[in-house]
Amino acid sequence: MQFWPRVRASRPYARIRSWNSTSKDAVHGFLGYKAGMTHIIGIDTHKNSATKGEEISIPVTIIECPPMKIAGIRFYKKNVRGLYPATEVLFKVDKELARKITISKKTHTLEGIKPEEYVEAKLLVYSQPKLSGVGKKRPELFEIGLFGTVADKVKFAQENHDKELFINNVFKEAEYVDIHAVTKGKGLQGVVKRFGVPFKPHKTEKGVRRVGTLGAWSAQGHTLYRVPHPGQMGYHLRTEYNKQILKISNKPEEVNPKGAFLQYGNVKSSYVIIFGSVAGARKRAVIFTKATRQKYNDPVPTIIEISKESKQ
Repeated sequence: MQFWPRVRASRPYARIRSWNSTSKDAVHGFLGYKAGMTHIIGIDTHKNSATKGEEISIPVTIIECPPMKIAGIRFYKKNVRGLYPATEVLFKVDKELARKITISKKTHTLEGIKPEEYVEAKLLVYSQPKLSGVGKKRPELFEIGLFGTVADKVKFAQENHDKELFINNVFKEAEYVDIHAVTKGKGLQGVVKRFGVPFKPHKTEKGVRRVGTLGAWSAQGHTLYRVPHPGQMGYHLRTEYNKQILKISNKPEEVNPKGAFLQYGNVKSSYVIIFGSVAGARKRAVIFTKATRQKYNDPVPTIIEISKESKQ
């Protein structure tokens, strides 16, 4: 079944359960908002390509990445069931983050925290959608991984908690990333659309858009989960591995099309251009992480033109 159970995601942006432990970069993730797709004209630089040195058209996705702010740091301990959050330290909370969480007016500090008592620490960051064209005020609050020991991570949080994190300080052009997103929701769908079950003959008594059998009967008292059934389709948490970053820029006029992106508007801050498509609807938050299964090291094509034709 590949994915099971096929249920709705618990929130509209991803929860990352594992991070690339081999990356030596300080920060291992970033968040952006999907603006839409376009295409670029570039010169193919793949050495073994049949079109090497020629101009080609490449479908790309534009993702706006406004700077993030650090909210705090979360410490983990380990028991027989694995890691669990033991302590959470929040720095001074501004009005943006107060829209997302409810906390006391007391400002939390790292005084009294002993890093040697914990086995893991992750940075709590939040986005700034007001700086983008997504058109909302409430930020996303999530964890990102850091490089180093727990003491190193505490030091990084102390030095940067009053600064902004920018996409060009975390990722570089030509780098491969994993993209975590929630797919487009399609609601309740039948087995034909949901699992690709073929139509039954037109004279079938009980309908043609149904499975032919509910499975083998062996007195189990229920149907097996392997049998296709109608249910929720879409709005699932999915990860796409090895998506290449073709361009990172803070000049939105280079990509804003005539009439703006449909159902999004104009890009207003930094953005990245990703090779191919990206899961999720427009305006949905997607999270980039360092690639965990990288197999390639291809150069990016030389970009000649980014299409800015109207998407109407």
